[in-house]
Amino acid sequence: MTTDRTTSHRLTWLDVFAEEALAGNPLAVVHGADGLDDPTMLAFARETGLSETTFVQEPTTTADYRNRIWTIAGEVPFAGHPSLGTAVAVAIERGVESATFTQETGVGLQDVEVARTGDSGVWQASVHQETADFGPTFKPGQIAPILGLDEAGVDSRFSSQVVSTGFPTLLVPVADLEALSRCEPDPALIEDLGLDGRTNLYPFVFDVPSRNARARCFAIDVGGFEDPATGSAAGPLVAYLQDILDIDRITVDQGVEMGRPGRIEA
Repeated sequence: MTTDRTTSHRLTWLDVFAEEALAGNPLAVVHGADGLDDPTMLAFARETGLSETTFVQEPTTTADYRNRIWTIAGEVPFAGHPSLGTAVAVAIERGVESATFTQETGVGLQDVEVARTGDSGVWQASVHQETADFGPTFKPGQIAPILGLDEAGVDSRFSSQVVSTGFPTLLVPVADLEALSRCEPDPALIEDLGLDGRTNLYPFVFDVPSRNARARCFAIDVGGFEDPATGSAAGPLVAYLQDILDIDRITVDQGVEMGRPGRIEA
C-alpha cells in the first residue's frame, strides 16, 4: 500500500534558535502525518531541502505526539532543533501559548517545554535530552585531515571525542576562530575512524571566561551538509565540557559562517 501523494496536510515553517526572522535553523513541520508512508516522508524532506523536516503522528505510547524526524538522507532517531520546533508547531496548531509536551522519538520520550513570549510570534523552548554517552577519543593528528586542517589547527589541550545524547556527535576543539572558518570536512575520511556514518562532525572554539562556544556542524550522512544550529550537538558539548572543565551551562553561537546566525543555551 502506498500513500496518495496528492493529499493535503497543514504545514508549519519555523526558524529555530533564531533571534530574528530568516536566521537560525529552518524547520518544516507536517501535521496529521499518520497516513504518510516512509517513502513519501523522505520525498517531502528532500522537497524542502532543509537539514530536517518533521512529521507529527499519533503516539504509540504515553506521549502527546510522535515526532518523526527526516533528513534528506533518511529518518534519524533524535535531533535537537526538530524537537524544539515541532513542539512549538504543535502548540500553535493546538492553540495553546505554553505547555510541556512529552514527545516520542526514536530514542524514547523527551519532555519539551514551550511558551510564547509576547505578541511578536517568538517562542522559547527547551528539551531534556537523554543521558550523555561518552564514546572514543581521538588525537589531533587523527582528526585534523578530516576537517581539512593541519595538526596545529586542532586544540591539543583537549581530546576530540564522540558524545551522544541521542545522536552521536564527534566534538572537535579547534585552535581558534580562523581555524574554525577554514574547516572543510572530507566525509570519506571519517570512515577510517570506524564510526557510524550517522555521526555529526562538530568543530568548536570555547572561551572559558564567557562560557561561550562558537561552533559549526557537518552532517556526515549527507555528504558533509552544514547545519546552521544543532541542538543534538549542543547537549553533548555541554556534557563534554562539564566532564573535563566542570562547566554546566554554556551558550553556543552557530551558523555565523553560513549567514544564518543562531544561539543555543545548553
